[in-house]
Amino acid sequence: MFSWIKKSLFLVLSLAAISAGAEDASDWYSESLYDSWKQSFRISKIIYQEKSDLFDLLVFENPIFGRVLAMDGAIQITENDEYVYQEMITHVPLIAHGNAENVLIIGGGDGGALREVERHKEVKKIVLVEIDPTVIDLSKKYFPMICKNAFSDPRVEIVIQDGTEYVKAMKNRFDVIICDSTDPIGPGKVLFTPEFYANCKKALRKGGIFVNHTGVPFLQKETLPMVSKGLKRSFSKVNFYVAAIPTYVGGFMAFGFASDNVYTNLKLELIQKRLQEVTGTMKYYNADIHKASFALPNFIKDMQK
Repeated sequence: MFSWIKKSLFLVLSLAAISAGAEDASDWYSESLYDSWKQSFRISKIIYQEKSDLFDLLVFENPIFGRVLAMDGAIQITENDEYVYQEMITHVPLIAHGNAENVLIIGGGDGGALREVERHKEVKKIVLVEIDPTVIDLSKKYFPMICKNAFSDPRVEIVIQDGTEYVKAMKNRFDVIICDSTDPIGPGKVLFTPEFYANCKKALRKGGIFVNHTGVPFLQKETLPMVSKGLKRSFSKVNFYVAAIPTYVGGFMAFGFASDNVYTNLKLELIQKRLQEVTGTMKYYNADIHKASFALPNFIKDMQK
């Protein structure tokens, strides 16, 4: 997933890194997502940096998090904890659905969510819609440990297009839609609107599930209530679930989960049975986590009213 924030800090850091030398940069990368909070990552080596038509991109290595992708001044993904986000945004809806044959991923150009969806043998078709092909190319070259061979799976169709425009033309096509988007800042705001959710609803088959990330509720207090209100205009059953992801500091990250069916009361035994059909092993997700992730702290419950 990718965040949009002010570019000034990124440009200052880039100049400092260049002066230090791309092969041996001993500097710090500091985020500025919040006015009164920031986190910093030591840069042990600059791997790549470029300004594309849409993004300012920086790839560097950190002793704890491994290889790191930053975009427009914010950390997007890190090698050593990306599995938490990827497993939770994919397996929760796919296991809940139980028989998703057609899956749409909006965003997700790093290939991580795509990698996880491909582990479900019942999935016959996966469409990944990414607005910027540079992100996919960068992932293949600099993050092969994340995307692996996900882009070459014969079930995958890559569409380079604005996700909002893509879903407008779809109707009754997908069983699960995973919106692996930017934060609701700048161009990413359109992926958090009631109009977008309504188009996703039309693009889903009966019983379909829509999921998206809703940020870190403790720090991004406006996002979850906005998502909840918007989703409820199109879906009769709107829930949220959480995961703890070190890179995205400030407490739980929350995910929206919307459908017209009730999927949040699955029995543990059914989740375990469906999970046995998924190839490979999980680092974070399991049947107990699936159930427990829908148990929300009161302050998050209050946000979804």
